[in-house]
Amino acid sequence: MRGGSNIAKFVGRGTRAGGRRKLLLLAAFAISPVVASYAAYYWFAPAKRVNYGELLETRPVPEIAGTLADGSRFSLTDLRGRWLLLVVTSGECDEACLRALSATRQARTIQGREQDRVLRVWLRTANGSPPAREVLALHPGLVAAHADRDELARLPIDAGDSGILLIDPLGNLVLRYGADADIRRLANDLGRLLSASQVG
Repeated sequence: MRGGSNIAKFVGRGTRAGGRRKLLLLAAFAISPVVASYAAYYWFAPAKRVNYGELLETRPVPEIAGTLADGSRFSLTDLRGRWLLLVVTSGECDEACLRALSATRQARTIQGREQDRVLRVWLRTANGSPPAREVLALHPGLVAAHADRDELARLPIDAGDSGILLIDPLGNLVLRYGADADIRRLANDLGRLLSASQVG
């Protein structure tokens, strides 16, 4: 009887260990596409291939809250699941802002069938007035929102400047560009990431 009890305990331990192994394997399988895409893009790329955008420390983008153009609530974290081209400006849309919006629109369009994986977002400091209708008319599908200056100061864009951030579908910062980003090179960065990643 004692031998039978020992066998039962051994079998029980083996079953629990097997369950833990299966759970760990499932978790590893779930995150492997993300790990593989970053590895393929950043570590195993040919030496001659250099990112055009400034590579940022991989970390979650701050949880920016604000208001959409129609007055409803905006939260940057609600947009996870797609690649984001985020244009950040202060106040009204000046020439730098217009150039940045145009660059993101064209870089997204260049992706062809993959462009639906990319969402364009325009975040500006709140100044009490809605964005100009003519600006929005030029950019169908653009998510336009405003937030307090203190909120936008948490993003890695110099205060008072316009800039573009590329954010991955998991909500992590990836690349940073100036407002005068070269459209073709921005599109190339975006295209390589879309090709390397099956996420988003």
